[in-house]
Amino acid sequence: MKKLLFILIFIVPINFANAQWQQTNCSYTESGTVNCMAINESNIYAGTEDGGVFLSTDDGNSWAAVNNGLTNNNVTALAVSGNSIYAGTDGGGVFLSTDNGKNWKAANKGLTNTLVLSLAVTGTNLFAGTGDSLFLSTDNGNSWKVANSGLPGTGVMSLAIRGNNIFAGTKNGVYLTSNNGKTWAAVNTGLPQNAAGNDDIFSIVISGNNIFAGMAKGVFVSSTNGESWTAVNSGLTNTNVHTLLVNGKYIYAGNGRFIFYSSNNGNSWTQAKCALTGTDVTSLALSGSNIIAGTVGYGIWKMPLSEMALK
Repeated sequence: MKKLLFILIFIVPINFANAQWQQTNCSYTESGTVNCMAINESNIYAGTEDGGVFLSTDDGNSWAAVNNGLTNNNVTALAVSGNSIYAGTDGGGVFLSTDNGKNWKAANKGLTNTLVLSLAVTGTNLFAGTGDSLFLSTDNGNSWKVANSGLPGTGVMSLAIRGNNIFAGTKNGVYLTSNNGKTWAAVNTGLPQNAAGNDDIFSIVISGNNIFAGMAKGVFVSSTNGESWTAVNSGLTNTNVHTLLVNGKYIYAGNGRFIFYSSNNGNSWTQAKCALTGTDVTSLALSGSNIIAGTVGYGIWKMPLSEMALK
């Protein structure tokens, strides 16, 4: 197992005009990289590259590692369902905690690929997107079965659910199932392609009747259950979008060192007034009146939503 180095770091907040990103008080991991975040009521969970799961109960101001029983510390996906928290890892499969992350147990029976890239829950169904497939569990991860008929086998990087429709963002475009993963169909009309086919879909979110996909060529929207897609990149100065977040009428996009937001379904985007320091935004979450950003190499930052707008 990789030896971990925990260092307590305090950074003076960086000011741009009246706004600022504040680096939170956290015992960061060796790499300082945060892969994913999830929120359950007042608890914020952060999955890190080499330090496991961190928990904040004070709006992201302070964090503590909660890793007992977590035998793989490269956490790549998180999902919450009631009192159950699921952590997907790079090579260790899925772990389950029912006590706010204090204790974890492996939940991998039948999971033949333990590189977990995405997790999603709907009702009693738990889906895990892996490096080459998609799996379904109906018993809290105690057992898994393959649910990938029609998927390209290139890795499921993101998942989003609306009613009976489940959207999978893969390394080869977007796929849709309406029968809990028994069969999937490509829904890629209008999405850009590379030499090998459709591009990677890093993030999928749903806002009302619209589905948004974030990828290396920007943000695309579909109002037709994925049957057709349209680019919505006006105002985006960097189109390499790795994470999307919805909050009411607002959509937030993390790309490079900046966060952009749109209040009109992506028709136009506004850049937040200051950049994060020398890093890439990997994940976004909302806690109270704050937006929280996980980054590559620089840990976790927060800013009041009210301070994001350009003056």
